[in-house]
Amino acid sequence: MTPELAQDLAAYNVWMNEKIYTCASKLADADLKVDRGAFFGSVHGTLNHILVADKLWMGRFTGEPFSVPALDVELHSDFLELQKDRVATDKAITAYAAALTREKLATDLHYTSMVNPEPRRYELWLAVAHFFNHQAHHRGQISTLLHQAGIDPGVTDLVFLPAVVARNTE
Repeated sequence: MTPELAQDLAAYNVWMNEKIYTCASKLADADLKVDRGAFFGSVHGTLNHILVADKLWMGRFTGEPFSVPALDVELHSDFLELQKDRVATDKAITAYAAALTREKLATDLHYTSMVNPEPRRYELWLAVAHFFNHQAHHRGQISTLLHQAGIDPGVTDLVFLPAVVARNTE
């Protein structure tokens, strides 16, 4: 993980969240919340989980802890409120990635796990890589759920991130 890759992944996170939320907004509230058999049940539940996890990890990264009783706690039952919080969180993620340095990524991250309350230590670069990988994993689930609902989110590949395409076609 390099600062440049973290910045590209933060931009990818914003791009994909905008696409996924735009697609999800086409569903009625009941359709957003219907259990479709995903790990977090519904489109709404999975979007919510990504936001919960992002806030937990950002709290660890910034030293400003975010606390919830469980990974499936519903932050917002209203889709527009969930989306508003997503946009604000993505701005914080982008700013965090922009401030990363090679030196910072070489340090260790210490925190207590929520899954089993034990102290953990990982190299920061690995934790940041996991953070972005986790988002992509669950957005892939949402992409499938949207396809099942008849909505195509379009291309989702990192190499098609507009900034990457522009950088590689000049």
